[in-house]
Amino acid sequence: MANLNKVQIIGNVTRDPEIKYTPKGSAVTDLGIAINRFYSSENGEKREETTFVDVTLWGRQAEIAAEYCKKGRSIYIEGRLQLDSWEDKTSGQKRTRLRVVGENMQLLGSRPGGGNNSSQEEEGYSMRSPTKASQEVPSKPLSPAARIESSDEDDDIPF
Repeated sequence: MANLNKVQIIGNVTRDPEIKYTPKGSAVTDLGIAINRFYSSENGEKREETTFVDVTLWGRQAEIAAEYCKKGRSIYIEGRLQLDSWEDKTSGQKRTRLRVVGENMQLLGSRPGGGNNSSQEEEGYSMRSPTKASQEVPSKPLSPAARIESSDEDDDIPF
């Protein structure tokens, strides 16, 4: 039987994250994210519904979130659902909580205190490091034949 556990959310951070470390040294950060939904009721009245989601990030993603995410910041999270269960110490009742374990994170909007790069402000930015290919700069301009060759290779890309 096929299974899929995938979540994609965009929302606003509800509190400044705090980073913690496991005894083995792994970074972990818990975020609260508010997701707003706007809709019209049956009688045409505009309504807003807010869903609060707990997100846990591990490793480098946790460190980045702790450094750059502040309350109110827009963020995209991709991850999986996880159900936590425990027994309440005061009442003895069994409790459960559904949360998202983040596997990928992208900060949206402009960099805090950053410059005026409008493409970053409009498109957001990811905290991934650039690839080696994007850092390489050709030492001299390509000849017309080389430009034609490289454009032929682009035709094979399926997007």
